Amino acid sequence: MNGLVIKNTGSWYMVRTDDGAEYNCKIKGNFRLKGIRTTNPVAVGDRVVISPTPEGTAFITAIEPRRNYIIRKASNLSKEAHIIAANIDRTFLVASLAHPSTSTTFIDRFLATAEAYRVPATIVINKTDLLTDDCDRELLEAVTYLYHSIGYDVIHTSARTGEGIDRLRNMLDGNVSLMSGNSGVGKSSLINALLPGLDLRTATVSASHDTGMHTTTFSQMFPLPDGGYIIDTPGVKGFGTIDFDTNEVAHFFPEIFETGAECRYSDCTHTHEPGCAVLEALDNNRIAQSRYASYLSILQDKAPDKYRKPF
Repeated sequence: MNGLVIKNTGSWYMVRTDDGAEYNCKIKGNFRLKGIRTTNPVAVGDRVVISPTPEGTAFITAIEPRRNYIIRKASNLSKEAHIIAANIDRTFLVASLAHPSTSTTFIDRFLATAEAYRVPATIVINKTDLLTDDCDRELLEAVTYLYHSIGYDVIHTSARTGEGIDRLRNMLDGNVSLMSGNSGVGKSSLINALLPGLDLRTATVSASHDTGMHTTTFSQMFPLPDGGYIIDTPGVKGFGTIDFDTNEVAHFFPEIFETGAECRYSDCTHTHEPGCAVLEALDNNRIAQSRYASYLSILQDKAPDKYRKPF
């Protein structure tokens, strides 16, 4: 029997079969992804084969081949990975520029991972109703220009005012879309605005630390009225990359990859080599300093002792 994983609670998986039935499932067997150790070998969005039990539950016995997925390092001191979602048409990275502020490093690492696993990405800058003074609006314009100039769609939204909700809804219809981002950026509020009546739990941002609190505790797919699904996931604090070849990291930064074609050496790392077109473009402000810093941070992820546990 075949079905779709629509919910992952950590210990159980909810699978909706092709005939519309739903089963609480556990895993039977040992699933691995290219030999990578994962905290969740089965992810929301996976197509699976299940075997029902007399008790009305079922076992997941096989995973159908994935066409793509989004994956991140499980924690700073772990070599395990966590698959955020699988078989996605588009991922929407929800960010905010105030209360809390999403770092460009987080955005760039997420975008690079989407590029690596062939998932089209859109940036959703949420909570625009909080950007009230001139400095806030200038920051919004600058961030939007930066990512537009690289080739990414950027949408401005506010669950409170309704800004951008219709445009976002049109992009979601008919697709399987992942909504991801830091805790507190308003993913659940956006999904509530897109699907009235769903009433996902939300929480205020910590006043003392200006950080979000986890309100989504597990990954789940919600059907859209006109077809497709939204995948809601718990907020993530950091985005450690995994399974990247050092020589290919530049491929996942479109502007660095394009400029790197003009480097003197074909194996240029864009860090120190003479005749490096990327370093020249950086000096001439044709590549953003923030993007280059994010590129370097991913290269440093590959250092053998980067995630070594302390004594």
